[in-house]
Amino acid sequence: MKIGELAAASSTAVDTIRYYEREGLLPAPGRTQGGFRVYEAVHLERLQFIRYCRGLDMSLDEVRVLLRVKDAPGGDCGDVNALLDEHIGHVSRRIKELRALEAQLRDLRRSCIAAQGADQCGILNGLAAAAQEGGAAVPAVPGSHLRSVHRH
Repeated sequence: MKIGELAAASSTAVDTIRYYEREGLLPAPGRTQGGFRVYEAVHLERLQFIRYCRGLDMSLDEVRVLLRVKDAPGGDCGDVNALLDEHIGHVSRRIKELRALEAQLRDLRRSCIAAQGADQCGILNGLAAAAQEGGAAVPAVPGSHLRSVHRH
């Protein structure tokens, strides 16, 4: 199949497929005499695996580890167990961060009970004051899992 067909079959953007190829996550496809990429069922299966892992909020590095183990079926899966345990920890920390963010947003929301002039808005004033103090909604935790970087 051509790249557009692979994209449609996997619900993946063509640019993302090319990106995964450049990153070494997808093996290079064969080429026609005209230079078009020709993908096989193994490419689709691997792409679906990658996409599912990404849907579980795994980073590309985590997916690389999983693929490395998957590509060596004679080895053991100790690295996979360790990776998943670490990822579960990342998810747990992220949940705590999101709960703290939710509490902060609820507190902010309580500062403006009724609609009024924008210059009197407790939410806007609270946001402006926090911005002046250099505060972040939820401070980044050193070593925390990558957030909002899973574009592909």
